[in-house]
Amino acid sequence: MGSKPAPFSDIGKRAKDLLTKDYNYDHKFTLSILNSTGMALTATGLKKEEVFFGDINALYKSKNTVVDVKVDTYSNVCTKVTVNDILPSTKAAFSFKIPDHKSGKMDVQYIHHHAAIESSIGLNPTPLLELSAAIGSSNLSLGGEVGFDTASSSFIKYNAGIGMNKPDFSAALLLTDKGQTLKASYVHSVNPFHSVAAEMAHRFSSLENSFTIGSSHAVDPFTVVKTRFSDNGKAAMLCQHEWRPKSLITFSAEYDSKATHAANPKYGISLALKP
Repeated sequence: MGSKPAPFSDIGKRAKDLLTKDYNYDHKFTLSILNSTGMALTATGLKKEEVFFGDINALYKSKNTVVDVKVDTYSNVCTKVTVNDILPSTKAAFSFKIPDHKSGKMDVQYIHHHAAIESSIGLNPTPLLELSAAIGSSNLSLGGEVGFDTASSSFIKYNAGIGMNKPDFSAALLLTDKGQTLKASYVHSVNPFHSVAAEMAHRFSSLENSFTIGSSHAVDPFTVVKTRFSDNGKAAMLCQHEWRPKSLITFSAEYDSKATHAANPKYGISLALKP
């Protein structure tokens, strides 16, 4: 994308990914198969406490069109069709879920040299309208987003933020929850093997402050260890190992110093296979 700004949703994403990505406290299994025709099949199983969830996902790519179909254990069929470069620098996506006849949605994304615009509209009599925009460059961007519910004639969200990105660090300042919460995040790559991140939040209505800090360490070319600590008394760790090319096993654990012994600590394991 060169100097083009990322979408508004990517402001603060680098810090958020270090603090939250891949943490899982259930049992998850994923098998992905890709063939030479452009078809990819992914089967996912998730055991959450005593309940099992599963889905099968088929993804097909042909030139500038991507068709994504997912069927879950409750017989829900989710379909998304994405057309890239439908207009210069523009892509559009149409999605719907069966049997929910009101779930249809149209998304459009436009990436300009100095602006990134995303819009979404529900395809039903009382649609939900969403619009986000970011201006600037890949190094510095300023943006906002708004959501309007035509059924209640009210705004369901309006957020704004500014982000700065460099190869070795990223910082973001976001005003969220309809202007009720101010969040600041920062991630820094100490060296190619170690990174640290922090996020602080202040809620204006209650004058409450919260923070989370975390780190990521590459033990070797195939193993990553992450840690996370929060002011609410929770401490978490993650160990991810690539035991074969593109196949990962991830172990996560979280200890809550304020929780009862019956629900503490929590463990999870995830296995992702790509033959």
